Amino acid sequence: MNVYLLIIVIFMLVSFFIDSIADYLNIKNMSDVLPEEFKGYYDEEKYKKSQNYLKDKTVFDFINSVFVLVAQLIFIIAGGFNLVDNFARSFGYGEVVSGVIFITVLVVIFNVIKIPFSVYNIFVIEEKYGFNRMTVKTFISDLIKNNILLLLIGLPIFAVIVWFFMFYGQESWLYAAVSVILFELLIMFVAPVLIMPLFNKYVPVEDGDLKTELESYAKRENFKMKGLFKMDGSKRSTKTNAFFTGFGRFRRIVLFDTLIAKHTVQELVSVLAHEMGHYKKGHIKKFMIMSFINTFIMFFILSFFIANPDLFEAFSVENISVYASFVFFGFLYTPISMFLSVIQNIMSRKYEYEADRYAVETYKKPEAMIEALKKLSVDNLSNLTPHKFKVFTEYSHPPVLERIKAIKNIKI
Repeated sequence: MNVYLLIIVIFMLVSFFIDSIADYLNIKNMSDVLPEEFKGYYDEEKYKKSQNYLKDKTVFDFINSVFVLVAQLIFIIAGGFNLVDNFARSFGYGEVVSGVIFITVLVVIFNVIKIPFSVYNIFVIEEKYGFNRMTVKTFISDLIKNNILLLLIGLPIFAVIVWFFMFYGQESWLYAAVSVILFELLIMFVAPVLIMPLFNKYVPVEDGDLKTELESYAKRENFKMKGLFKMDGSKRSTKTNAFFTGFGRFRRIVLFDTLIAKHTVQELVSVLAHEMGHYKKGHIKKFMIMSFINTFIMFFILSFFIANPDLFEAFSVENISVYASFVFFGFLYTPISMFLSVIQNIMSRKYEYEADRYAVETYKKPEAMIEALKKLSVDNLSNLTPHKFKVFTEYSHPPVLERIKAIKNIKI
């Protein structure tokens, strides 16, 4: 067996094994005993419902992962990449255009495979637990819009990267990395104005206690923003959320309409104070820098595998090309990506505690923050007792009980 193929298969299996172990331990860690902190928020029936939701989602994710793993292995071993490559080359275009055709076909194939699973997740599991509000029309519309955006945004940057690696020799990885970073920065500015409104409606928060309190708090904290907006999250789900988007004075505070409907003014301000804490503590900038460093590392390592004959032999592809090298390298990059993801999650959990502290120390209403966290957990049927290994490998936020404990220890 080709050594690269052996390494890739091992990476895929190890990744699947780690995820499966984490899920298994997570399910085993469930307890029928409702944590004392949530008594009065969960009744026995709803707490049982949250655990059943976790079980159903875990089983679904496992079946989905098995299917994707098997499909990928069959596609690799059966020479699927070679068939797609020959199809892309059959049009007689150059390397860049052939690469665009190659990646487009692959994206279409694997996206089509995902559709039945997305349908089942949304219209069966989420529907069963009362979360789904999405219609078939909205689902199809989202699917079309996502794929059009993928073509309009993803393909041009892919073509540029291929072009750099074809004509700029040893420095190509550097030019490619810088191009991707600049493109990501552009998208961050463009997305709130041009992309996000394609999927949801954003309307200014109405005049009233909520708007007055939010603006007053933002002013006290010298937090410049473009405005306060409400998003029609209920169009797709009953789940609640809030977020910031944009940079500098163009920052926007966005609240799901479902969040506004279920929380008091003080709870909503506490949630937004937490999000503001991420900006004030420099978390957003730190994550951006980490992402940029990751991009440079990825492209630097990639430069050593461009047009590697042994790598193409592993995927049974006859013709060596720059564009296919990117796809094949992605399989080799799996363990590095997993490692960086774990590191990022560790940082993220630390930053969540810091943002909680900022919210409590500046807004000075810890009870409102705790109340908001409890309601968010109950409304979203969150797992109250995740296993430590699951948290370590996948959680970007600390478990809610740990956050509540840390908030209670803050002195104001």
